[in-house]
Amino acid sequence: MSGLRREIGLTAAICTAVGIVVSSTALVMLGQGFGLGGPAFSVAVIIALFINLFVAFSFAELSSIIPLSGGINHYTLPTMGRFMGIFAVLAGYFAVSTLSNAAESSVAGLVIRDIFFPDLAVPASAWAFLLMVILTLINLLGAKSFAVSQVIFASTMIISMIILSIIGLFDLGTGRALETSLHFDMAAGGGVLSMLGIAFWLFVGMEFVCPMAEEVKHPQRFIPLAMISALVIIFVSDLLFGFMALKYVSMEELGTSAHPHVDAAMAVLGRNGQIWIGIISLVATASTLNTFIAAVPRMLYGMANEGQFPAAFGKLNRFGVPYVGILTVFAITIVLLGTGISDAAAIVTLILAGCIGWMICYMIANLNVIILRIRYPKIKRSFKSPFGITLPVISFLGLVYMIYAIWPEDGTGMRGDIYSYASIFLGLAALWSGLWVKLRMKKPLFETVSIAELLQEAEESLQSDIESVTKN
Repeated sequence: MSGLRREIGLTAAICTAVGIVVSSTALVMLGQGFGLGGPAFSVAVIIALFINLFVAFSFAELSSIIPLSGGINHYTLPTMGRFMGIFAVLAGYFAVSTLSNAAESSVAGLVIRDIFFPDLAVPASAWAFLLMVILTLINLLGAKSFAVSQVIFASTMIISMIILSIIGLFDLGTGRALETSLHFDMAAGGGVLSMLGIAFWLFVGMEFVCPMAEEVKHPQRFIPLAMISALVIIFVSDLLFGFMALKYVSMEELGTSAHPHVDAAMAVLGRNGQIWIGIISLVATASTLNTFIAAVPRMLYGMANEGQFPAAFGKLNRFGVPYVGILTVFAITIVLLGTGISDAAAIVTLILAGCIGWMICYMIANLNVIILRIRYPKIKRSFKSPFGITLPVISFLGLVYMIYAIWPEDGTGMRGDIYSYASIFLGLAALWSGLWVKLRMKKPLFETVSIAELLQEAEESLQSDIESVTKN
């Protein structure tokens, strides 16, 4: 029976989905994408939006069938077995979260050092460490603490981005727009399709609300609504900000800057814009890290309860949160921060290497929907992806192409570096998963778990919540 507490409402669920997606690293990728492709990058953004929307449909359907904290792991157990379930979490989330946390907090550290305290001899990594400490403490205090902070972070960030974009687009600031005109060139940046990997990062992560299914009120209804709403909100705010940036900063500057979003804000409002975007960037980082620290340990918690991960990760503190997973994510992030990630190329390489793992996880989710449709066509689904299996298939193929075109071939060798890092992470995830299933669990790698067993577990979780509410 679950020990997690159902304390997260619809607003907090939407803010969770928005907050993990709109991050400092996403703002960097947004600026660099428009820097590479100019206005035509918006086409890649639209394509990526629809692919992620189809992914959201798949996760919504899976969550409606199996509303448990394990997320993709629980969805994969009845379709492809324990090995694939563990691999999906480790490759698609655990490795990605620690890599992204390091890159994300590094960007925040640079912003704090360069914008707010340029005269202090404090390294960016020290500011990044402090931010991780604060957010880890927030999450250790429980789901309600996370929900309140997430609403504040995400709403402040999105509202500020939209207002700043409108100021720039309508010439309401102190800066002067560029006099050069921009052309809609579909071949810019190596072509629109070659920029899909960059555009994909602008939306990835909305399904992070799914592992909180045992803490979200009315999960079958609120989780699909949260993911779809988040994608629409992000799409509008990103396009507004991107076209505003192009109006004031040259494509070359945007494409090579380590913080193009800061450059754009300064061009619109000078020092005031720099401070404002600095606050937005910090809030974006806090929102993203907050969600990573909350969601990934809950996936590990769900796995531990299934015997798929060390039992310690299934323990809860007195506030009802999986503290071992939270502290583990914190520790690994701090170790990676010690490597000194700071320049634009290193940050983008880490982001996109992790992005490949995320794409593979999304492909597994789409396959799960297809397999469950075939094996259990009559099982109860409070949300169902429309048009049969068409959208999961389209999404799957789109993700395969995006892995192939993860970065434009620009002669820098970055695409090779991205594949190298991704291969290492995926290899380690596969090795751990295989050894754990065979040696620890002593089970066949691809033996599936009865969906009836998972549904019973979900029913017990819901019944426990009903009894708790009745007693109170």
